[in-house]
Amino acid sequence: MKDQKKERTQTLCDETRPYGLLGKTLKHSFSPRLHASIGAALGEPYPYVLFEKQPEELASFLQGDSWAGLNVTIPYKEAVIPYCDVLSDEASEIGAVNTIVRDGERLIGHNTDYAGFRALLRENGVAVRGANCLVLGSGGASKTVQRVLRDLGAAKVTVVSRGGAVNYENVLRQQDAQILVNTTPVGMYPNNGQAPLYPGSFVNLKWVIDAIYNPLRTNLLCQANKAGMETAGGLGMLVGQGVAAAELFLGRKIPGTIGRQLEAELLREKENIVLIGMPGVGKTTVGMEIADRMGREFYDIDQMIVYDDGREIPQIFAEDGEEYFRQLEQKIVLSLANVTGAVIACGGGVVTREENYYALAENGRLIFLNRDLTMLPTDGRPISQAVPLARLYRMRLPLYRSWCDAELTITGMQPDEAARHIIDML
Repeated sequence: MKDQKKERTQTLCDETRPYGLLGKTLKHSFSPRLHASIGAALGEPYPYVLFEKQPEELASFLQGDSWAGLNVTIPYKEAVIPYCDVLSDEASEIGAVNTIVRDGERLIGHNTDYAGFRALLRENGVAVRGANCLVLGSGGASKTVQRVLRDLGAAKVTVVSRGGAVNYENVLRQQDAQILVNTTPVGMYPNNGQAPLYPGSFVNLKWVIDAIYNPLRTNLLCQANKAGMETAGGLGMLVGQGVAAAELFLGRKIPGTIGRQLEAELLREKENIVLIGMPGVGKTTVGMEIADRMGREFYDIDQMIVYDDGREIPQIFAEDGEEYFRQLEQKIVLSLANVTGAVIACGGGVVTREENYYALAENGRLIFLNRDLTMLPTDGRPISQAVPLARLYRMRLPLYRSWCDAELTITGMQPDEAARHIIDML
């Protein structure tokens, strides 16, 4: 009888009040998209909205009845605890709440970040048992991560905070660290391009994990990739905790396959397709074909430079030189750092500045288009005319290959065929 009463109460909430995400700055959250997909996959859609609240609004909002259930994010995971009548064991032990559900008049606080982080580790095959772990940050997310790592048998879990015994000034003493997890907001949208530290300084580091999911790969993860480390972004954690929260909202078990499908779906939807390669290889033509087939925005960096500067590229080179052009190029690349779900065609020399890599890789899958040199045009291409093509290719080939996530040789392919190949790669 009690369960039936709870079910009736829950159903009434679902029909009259939305679920949602509580936080301070939420405009670019993936959560509404995620929960819409969960509802669609179950054939049981439910309303889900963003509740942006300032600290002074928190009490009245939580004590009100305008919502059926909540996810909670920065900076309120600890602040909501006094308003909960009951805490789950995990929320109580961790000291942070990220999901609140109603049980009649009671508010019950849960921590589904725990399930989300375990899912991230499991799906990426991160072996925690016996490992020395370094956790950046000491807030609510950090407490969750610490608990998971200890429960999975980590040999040591060391927390790095600005004012702690282990801080960013002495962190390099932790050279035994094998797994590093960032739980700070450093590098999170809109402050892309930042990192709390340089992971390459840790000689034994095997895995670098970031709880941030926007951008898809933070600057920290991009640096780790460059250093040859295994990496995992926060999208898997977001999906895992979202599925666990939806189970609490709806009162039903959700198959694990749905979570994996949703993560792949979100990644495919949000990840840019970034084309790099020699001048004249066909990046613009192939990129436009991909964008048309997938219904995406298309950005051509060379065309954006021309539009921004008001001169054609040969004229820019002739009047102001290559260095000035590279500055213009970098400016455009950085302006695209926060773009998602687009197709981006880069100029052939974009790989000459490492800063461009990080801006493009954070939200992009980089595809190197390769073609037989004899098929590359040089007319109207200042660098290709100034330097023998074969020499230019030898200079840039290692850069293209170190930057790219995949390489596609398109010699003999028509643009539509190349586009199909790239779409199939995703």
